[in-house]
Amino acid sequence: MVKPIVKDALFLMQKSAPATKADVPAARDLMDTLAAHGHECVGMAANMIGVLKCIIAVNDGGTLMLMFNPEIIGGEGEYEAEEGCLSLPGKRKTVRKSTIKVKYRDERFKTQIKTFTGFTAQIIQHEIDHLSGILI
Repeated sequence: MVKPIVKDALFLMQKSAPATKADVPAARDLMDTLAAHGHECVGMAANMIGVLKCIIAVNDGGTLMLMFNPEIIGGEGEYEAEEGCLSLPGKRKTVRKSTIKVKYRDERFKTQIKTFTGFTAQIIQHEIDHLSGILI
């Protein structure tokens, strides 16, 4: 189900709790909401739809992907980026890694470790920041 986008900075600055299998329905809502905003958004964290759980959805080159409890376990190649966010007006500068290694659980809650580069890596870093209550 498509959910409204949370724009309350105080809510978004709260740290998200670890996700469990019981959070799969919220993850489906997150995917539906990202798909509905695909014309203006490439990634979302669950707090953007009012759910303080560690779940992100990312458009990985046209394929929507879910990550439960994502954690960046490595990265290299820092660069400065300018990012926007559906929850916040305007754009802000930040520093990102060009390549990251992420440990996460997939839709079946199986642990995955995958390396991402370029724009997909940037999206994932932005969404993981959301899970920590960091606003960009």
